[in-house]
Amino acid sequence: MKKYWKWIAVACVSAAAVPAFAADNCSVEIESNDAMQFNQKAMTVPASCKQFTVKLKHVGKMPKTAMGHNWVLAKTADMQGVSTDGIAAGADKDYLKPSDARVIAHTRLIGGGESDSVTFAVNKLKAGDDYSFFCSFPGHSGLMKGALTLAK
Repeated sequence: MKKYWKWIAVACVSAAAVPAFAADNCSVEIESNDAMQFNQKAMTVPASCKQFTVKLKHVGKMPKTAMGHNWVLAKTADMQGVSTDGIAAGADKDYLKPSDARVIAHTRLIGGGESDSVTFAVNKLKAGDDYSFFCSFPGHSGLMKGALTLAK
């Protein structure tokens, strides 16, 4: 009987976790660190979502002045231009040109131990287009980037 209680407990915990995961498919958490890395290289946004939320968590310890990170979404073809213009905009603007129409969504710049999130309308994305997410802190977008796709 003792053996069965262990399996019952595991089944109950697993069953309780499934609805939370299934109900939360319109959001994702991504981590950044002091080694200029995101813990994900790709994200998929379900087309059934009206809005999608990205929570960025900086798991490092360095301050944003030295190793700040943000999460920026743009068409892949616009990524370099957004990064270049963001450097000119400066840290006080989160390394993003104000009102840049090429930026679909972005978090604010955060340092170690901080987090931020952004929610955007999924109808801003078009099936078949190439999107990239990246960090616009100077020099980071070469390593800190990934692909975002709209699922059918």
